[in-house]
Amino acid sequence: MKILDIGEVAERSGFKPSALRYYEDAGLISSIGRHGLRRQFAPEVLLQLQLIAMGKSAGFTLDEIAGMFSSNAMPDLPRDVIRAKADEIDGKIRDLTVLSDTLRHVADCPAPSHLECPTFRRLLNEAGRRGGTRGRIAAPNRGP
Repeated sequence: MKILDIGEVAERSGFKPSALRYYEDAGLISSIGRHGLRRQFAPEVLLQLQLIAMGKSAGFTLDEIAGMFSSNAMPDLPRDVIRAKADEIDGKIRDLTVLSDTLRHVADCPAPSHLECPTFRRLLNEAGRRGGTRGRIAAPNRGP
């Protein structure tokens, strides 16, 4: 088994040595020893770091990622949690696609006023529905 020095792990993984030390302190990875003051890792740490990077990209917290590693630091990925996160990402993709379509239409629309354009109004309504109350502006109060 080839042992990897912390510098080599940093170079091959793209993580800074300080991040590797932090992940070790957090229990996400573990060194197998030291050579002088330099931590040494088994080659499997590179796979673990790829899983950590993927988890962070997917929006998992470090605590959630840590919970996906069993006591021997190998992944035990809860499929239901991962499926729920994938569904959440799919929803964000749909929302961002609607927003992108709306912005492209605004940029390319030949109408003299966007508010006169039926396509723009439809896209705006769809974006408002997807955003829930977050994207809606209350109608002005037209009291007596």
